[in-house]
Amino acid sequence: MGILFTIISNIFAIYPARLVRESVDVVVENLHLFRLFSGSELLEVGRSRLLLLLLGFAGLIFLMALLKGLFLFMVRQTIIVTSRLMEYDMKNQIYAQYQALDYGFYKRNATGDLMNRISEDVSRVRMYLGPALMYGINLLVLFVLIIGTMLSVSPTLTLYVLIPLPLLSLAVYLVNSAILKRSEVVQAQLSTISSFVQEAFSGIRVLKNYGRERIYGGMFEEGAETYRRRNLDLVKLNAFFFPLIMMLIGLSTLLTVYIGGVEVSQGGISAGVIAEFIIYVNMLTWPVASLGWITSIIQRAAASQKRINEFLDTQPAIVSPGGEPRILTGQLEFRKVSFTYPDTGIQALNEVSFQLKPGETLAIAGRTGSGKTTLAQLVMRFFDPESGTIRVDGIDLKNWPLESYREAIGYVPQEVFLFSDSIAQNIQFGLHRSNASEDELWKRMEQSAEQAAIHDSIIEFAKGYQTRLGERGITLSGGQKQRISIARAIIKEPALLIFDDCLSAVDTETEEKILGHLRNIMKDRSTLLISHRVSTLKDADRILVLDNGKVAEEGSHETLLASGGLYAEMYERQQRENQKSKGA
Repeated sequence: MGILFTIISNIFAIYPARLVRESVDVVVENLHLFRLFSGSELLEVGRSRLLLLLLGFAGLIFLMALLKGLFLFMVRQTIIVTSRLMEYDMKNQIYAQYQALDYGFYKRNATGDLMNRISEDVSRVRMYLGPALMYGINLLVLFVLIIGTMLSVSPTLTLYVLIPLPLLSLAVYLVNSAILKRSEVVQAQLSTISSFVQEAFSGIRVLKNYGRERIYGGMFEEGAETYRRRNLDLVKLNAFFFPLIMMLIGLSTLLTVYIGGVEVSQGGISAGVIAEFIIYVNMLTWPVASLGWITSIIQRAAASQKRINEFLDTQPAIVSPGGEPRILTGQLEFRKVSFTYPDTGIQALNEVSFQLKPGETLAIAGRTGSGKTTLAQLVMRFFDPESGTIRVDGIDLKNWPLESYREAIGYVPQEVFLFSDSIAQNIQFGLHRSNASEDELWKRMEQSAEQAAIHDSIIEFAKGYQTRLGERGITLSGGQKQRISIARAIIKEPALLIFDDCLSAVDTETEEKILGHLRNIMKDRSTLLISHRVSTLKDADRILVLDNGKVAEEGSHETLLASGGLYAEMYERQQRENQKSKGA
């Protein structure tokens, strides 16, 4: 439809040039007649008829302009609107692909790069699907129609008029290639400045703590100066580009007037043909000049589509099997599970085996780097084990539908992430809206906040639970963020709870208060309690001690203390540290 409307709009665009030719010829012919009838009454009659004829031509030209505008509107409504719809589909497709990709994918790729592919790269592809296609089709259609018309009127004049157009196209291509290169350099420098500023704002606390404002200001000034210099290089090239186009256009116009004048004097064409050809030359100028621009858009779109396809063709390492959702009871078993991070080659777990029964609390202890967090991530199936199997309720974890499995788990990670939203929305984040009323949901939220020992702190805020948090919850302390994260996990009433060192930022008194509430919650639920603090782990049914990715010890708190092993060392060291801090 877009191509059809382009053809029709161009027919209405070139037809007025013929009307201009005919009107000029009519005027020229009538001037000769007016001289013959000078002083006669017929002169006034002739002038009146000529005026009516010219008004008729003007009316037709105006009508053609309206029709051209109407069909040009239809061109944009088809091609440009379709390109916007394609952009919408592509962004949704890419976002859906991002959601389907595994956790390891996000560890390998920078956030800024992912954002560019869904925004900048998609926009470049849309520019090809919309404006580039529209102007490309328009150029082809207009060129065929105009050249065909010009040849039918005067082949000789047509050949002379077209001489500068290939030169114009070549000049545009060469200059535009240089503009493209400089544009990419400018864009790269802009990305560098943006990344620098983003990092500076994200780390503003550290920057101010170390008094580096002036140094960072100087670094930004250097980057901005480089950006200014590169932009000026681009502006200078653009300043040369447009006069060059105007010169070549002027050359075509001069040839039209000169050669056309010669042809008129020899009787080969009428004077109106010159006016007609000048209109055609101006009509061809922009489409021919846009060749380079269209070419650069196509080049950019091709590069961007290649980058987009890299992600669209990426297959997630973690694939959810089909089938009906299952109900999780909380039984978990590791059978000689080993895992090595593919990017670093570091072995995090080595033949780890244990069982977690429904309703049991299993604590995972160990030094930093012993594999505790990796174990939690394997339970969440962020990664699949290199060898061995993980069985949940007697079924291989790979055979569990991921969505229903993760919905049944309350996971509090070591690194807390809060959204830039209200506290209420952050706590209710993982809660599926059922038939429960708002009052019931609110009560559940307050109850989970009390169990996480954060309710009293929230109600002290001016807006309470409606208090909006800053980026990543920057307006809260580390302990407050951890407790909101705990409330977010337990409000789901999950069958399996995983706490990954989530009490590290709270004091001992608050920790004991939170654990007191959690003990009631953990009675009926399977719980993995991961921590480097022995005070957090001591009341667990069993404690698993990891060392260099292997199970070093297993037993109750009393049994492990009596054995005098690694756990006992950790306990004694932490006791000494607590006594020192109390003495201080």
